[in-house]
Amino acid sequence: MATTKRAGRTASKRQLRVGEELRHIISSILARDLIHDVDVAGYSVTVTEVNPSPDMRNATVYVVSLGGVNEDALIEGLNRTSAVVQEEMARQLTMKFTPRLSFKKDESFEYASHIDDLIRKSKQPDSTD
Repeated sequence: MATTKRAGRTASKRQLRVGEELRHIISSILARDLIHDVDVAGYSVTVTEVNPSPDMRNATVYVVSLGGVNEDALIEGLNRTSAVVQEEMARQLTMKFTPRLSFKKDESFEYASHIDDLIRKSKQPDSTD
């Protein structure tokens, strides 16, 4: 059974399927520049994962900005305007409830880069001979 990147629990097939559908919908909403918040407008945002709760009432959206510029303000802006995204998402979903969205910074790329650096350093020959 598949697990999500963030949680230690096993995600159901429905959670994975809904999360992927939400990711595509949210990505298309952000690409169309429907959000007119100062901290969000004009920035390119990549939605890396959407992790819905087991009851599908809430969803955590993991995002990263292109170039990593002003990410904290971007996350705050996305959380302020999550109702706009949720409203547009409701038009495209066929679910009974539209999940409440919470945006967070995706730190998995930074973590992977850190691990890669550690591996590269361990493979370098020791020059203290």
